[in-house]
Amino acid sequence: MKYIKLFLFVLLFTNCSAQKSGLLLNKRLITDISDTPIYPRLTKQEKEQTTWKDAYKYMDSIEMYHITYLNEGLKINGYLVKPKRKGTYPCVIYNRGGNREFGSLKIAHAAIILGQIAKEGYVVIASQYRGNGGSEGKEEFGGSEVSDITILTEVLKEVEGANTSKIGMYGWSRGGMMTYIALTKTDKIKAAVVGGAISDNYKIIRDRPDMETAVIAELIPNYYKNKKLELDKRSAIKWANKFSKKVPILILHGNADWRVKPEQSLRMALEFEKYRIPYRLIIFEGADHGISEHEKEVDAQVINWFNRYLKNEEAIPNMEYHGR
Repeated sequence: MKYIKLFLFVLLFTNCSAQKSGLLLNKRLITDISDTPIYPRLTKQEKEQTTWKDAYKYMDSIEMYHITYLNEGLKINGYLVKPKRKGTYPCVIYNRGGNREFGSLKIAHAAIILGQIAKEGYVVIASQYRGNGGSEGKEEFGGSEVSDITILTEVLKEVEGANTSKIGMYGWSRGGMMTYIALTKTDKIKAAVVGGAISDNYKIIRDRPDMETAVIAELIPNYYKNKKLELDKRSAIKWANKFSKKVPILILHGNADWRVKPEQSLRMALEFEKYRIPYRLIIFEGADHGISEHEKEVDAQVINWFNRYLKNEEAIPNMEYHGR
């Protein structure tokens, strides 16, 4: 009897240890956003009651969570948004833009950007990156923190309802740069979307010298000693041949974008063309960095892309030259 008790104790301890060794350390449901700055934008007063505006009624169909996960010994914060309805859903990893706390994720991002995708039947996860949003460590503007997003393919395995055989990636601005880098470091991504993406940091420096002194040089370790090496590592236009021919990429850009000039996506498309990487390029006339003038069309293009290649498992386009 003594040995049976000992065996049961060891088994219980082993199971507890296995549970604690997971990557997803904390998942806290967000139950009330009425005291957040975004709430008035999402709601309206109707017969002395506060209700969701028509465009945001989907808020009742999704669940939002603050999450903390483990990567390389660091506790990294982020958000998870998923449909309330039980089921198994394809996944999207969203990569934020900005640097440090500029562009860090807020409830507004979870509700609007992540929520707009989740309502269409996706589990959406996003990282603050190390050093940001209360996360441990220090970011390197496309350096070591890239693993904070590639590890999310494993974190998703611990999320109920996440179909990890169907994962897409979506990044904007610096997040687009992160997406480009990540696509060459993992084979778990089936489709990708980038918007206003940085593909050439040399071009960024020429267009906006302050980006070098106030951001890039401050965040990249030993930057001035290894300038060319570090800029090359973060400039996808230098290594387009590394991209998989099995991952279709949707490129979105506004041609009035001053933060990241549209030339970056135009030239990136030409590199993809050279190496026969499946892509679609859409340039929006008179649109800014966030393509805010064509918001609904952007949302529709993003969802359509993921529906095609994740939900519907559409075949990869034939990139061989063909036809009559």
